[in-house]
Amino acid sequence: MSKTTQPRRTVTNLTERPNAQVLIVGGGINGIATFRDLALQGVDVALVERGDYASGASAASSHMIHGGIRYLENGEFRLVRESVQERNGLIRIAPHYVKPLQTTMPIFSTFSGIMNAPLRMLTHKQRSTKERGAMLIKIGMTIYDSFSRDGGSVPKHVFRTKKAALADMPALNKDLKYTGTYYDASVHEPERLALDVLKDGLTAGTSADGTTTSAATARATNYVEAAGTRDGGVLLRDRETGDEFVFTADVVINASGPWTDLTNGAFGGETKFMGGTKGSHIVVHNDELLEATKGRELFFENDDGRIVLIYPLKGRVLIGTTDIDADPAKPVTTTDEEIDYFFGLVKHVFPQIDVTREHIVYSYSGIRPLPRHEDTAPGFVSRDYRIVDTPIAGLPKSTVLSLVGGKWTTFRALAAHLSTEATTKLGVARKVDTTGMAIGGGKEYPTTDAQRALWIKSHRDGLDAKLVEGLLERYGTRAAEVVDVLTDGPVEALESDPALTRAEVAYFAEHEHAVHLVDVVLRRTNLAFVGGVTIDLLDELADVLAGVLGWSPEERSDEVQRTLDVLRESHGVIVPLTAAAARA
Repeated sequence: MSKTTQPRRTVTNLTERPNAQVLIVGGGINGIATFRDLALQGVDVALVERGDYASGASAASSHMIHGGIRYLENGEFRLVRESVQERNGLIRIAPHYVKPLQTTMPIFSTFSGIMNAPLRMLTHKQRSTKERGAMLIKIGMTIYDSFSRDGGSVPKHVFRTKKAALADMPALNKDLKYTGTYYDASVHEPERLALDVLKDGLTAGTSADGTTTSAATARATNYVEAAGTRDGGVLLRDRETGDEFVFTADVVINASGPWTDLTNGAFGGETKFMGGTKGSHIVVHNDELLEATKGRELFFENDDGRIVLIYPLKGRVLIGTTDIDADPAKPVTTTDEEIDYFFGLVKHVFPQIDVTREHIVYSYSGIRPLPRHEDTAPGFVSRDYRIVDTPIAGLPKSTVLSLVGGKWTTFRALAAHLSTEATTKLGVARKVDTTGMAIGGGKEYPTTDAQRALWIKSHRDGLDAKLVEGLLERYGTRAAEVVDVLTDGPVEALESDPALTRAEVAYFAEHEHAVHLVDVVLRRTNLAFVGGVTIDLLDELADVLAGVLGWSPEERSDEVQRTLDVLRESHGVIVPLTAAAARA
């Protein structure tokens, strides 16, 4: 808890008017997207998140927006169809963050798995380690292509025999027999996309004077937890001050992800909806591996039957992921055993490339918000979602809806579904369809080099063109708002990272609800993900944030130490003093 005693404005917006038609508990991507959808319908909606926005399960993704080709094996055709359609839709409505990604699957046999596939689909209990062969994969890719009938957002798949495959990607294992190459999509900035969705909701529900106050019909705050019930309402606790207050709503949406049962338990209701699994990733700085990928994701089956990935991103390579039963009440981190597993899967497809622990710049783990699955193998647990009416004795006048499941790819469609459930309970008619509606900085986003050059030229406002180009990359067309902030005063670059300015760091706190230094390092920027954090940089960032957030010298030091602790304990990062020391 912070030593700060003054409540934040986002919190007083709730305490000054402690009621709404809908209260959403959980600020991951699905809660945030539902917040946006309800705000667009004109519903009075509030959202609370116990940590930072998109800091839980939403922060532990594989950075993929995908149809889930492997879910065909589970028989989840409805989910795959919806996912492919939503993938194609997000490429159009959020082009600043969601981009087509060429994906290659190395294949080591021809007919293997044909007999096992129907049994796996029917029982979900056989986890054969016998690999899927080319015939089975070809069928899957053909079905996958058939779900994408919207004018060709992505090209159809291509199959290559061994000779052509090795000519295409020479570093691949020479024992392969085929490759199948298809397109999915990636989300380069998942946490920033979540913030963009949140901002859309806040904008839709601003007060009559255009500001976000207690009178606004869309209010949101981070670092506020649902601690229980009291007097027929939800007891909320500001985790920064310890202050508690009761908030009432006609509909309460529990969008806590893996922690849905724990939230219902805090409300006094016992549910057993969730049975999440742990997924870990590592990020490595290895130029040889980066070059070998040829800019593509490698998506393939490891020796144990687990589908895994190697994905070039931001000049680094992301490797994942595991699928292990986990307890959401306990924190998760990437283990040495998982790291060894990742090294083994690299060897499986790139046997000549050595990846060691010295190459790891970042690691992360999270728990997927999957439904309880009893004896179903983790890899076969449904990635679909459902909404459950949940009676809670402590909330007698509220309808409680529990969200079970959900994933990044389908967040817009899920939000529309969940929002419709809420408006039906309220007796309110929907008036806005978010299908095809641009998200935040995706509106009028320039997609060609000529368009980008024109946008930068027309929005420079005296700033350096490369600086504005970097802002366009980070914010999409919302960069225009950041440019306005930068032109209000001197543009002073950070000494330890000239790509960031002091004014932009202040923007994170003043306009994007950053409360702690770790919020900036992990979620407002990619600094930690690419291994770019140094002590010097933390000191500079803390100096700026201290001035904006009013930290005392002691609080500033605590923020730096807390960030170092989180990076070490949760992400395996030992922060060097300077960038030069990191390269040494």
